[in-house]
This record gives sequence, C-alpha cells and structure tokens, in this order.
Amino acid sequence: MSYPSYGPSPYGPPPQSHPQGTTILVLGILSLVVCTFIGPFAWSLGTRALREIDESGYYYENRGMVQAGRICGIVSSVMMMLTLAFVFFAFAMVGLTSL
Repeated sequence: MSYPSYGPSPYGPPPQSHPQGTTILVLGILSLVVCTFIGPFAWSLGTRALREIDESGYYYENRGMVQAGRICGIVSSVMMMLTLAFVFFAFAMVGLTSL
C-alpha cells in the first residue's frame, strides 16, 4: 500500500550534520586533555566549518559540537602560548643570571 504524496514539506528540509563536526569536537577535547599542539588545528577547522554552516543557509544539527570544538581549540592554543612564553621567560632569566 502506498501513501499519497502531499507535496513538499512545509517545515523545510530535514536537519543535516556537518561532516567534520565530530572530528572538530574530538580534536578540541584531545587538545585540552592530551596534547595542546592539536589546539590550532581544531581552532582553524572549527572556524572553517562554522563559516561553511553560516554560508549554506541550511540548519545543521551539530553546530553546537563545532562551536564547542572550536572553543576548546582556542583555549588550548592560548594555554600553549602562555606555556611557551613562560618557558622562554624562564630560559631568558637563567641566561641573564648566569652572566
């Protein structure tokens, strides 16, 4: 038995998932937990995916995942920069005091 077609749905197309949403979230979480060097990758991929989502005009159901992964990447990148600045400062102080 087949059902009659009532035309296009008045609610628009069904929501889609961005194909890189899960990858960005995993990279963002791993950058906080395991290795901060992954943070810039999560940040750049998240920014690119959010731009694609905004330009597409469609509703993506995993936009929050992409934003969360991007934010984790930003936090991890800032932590990495602060750590590197502290290490350089420590080496500079050791170098100045040994003179």
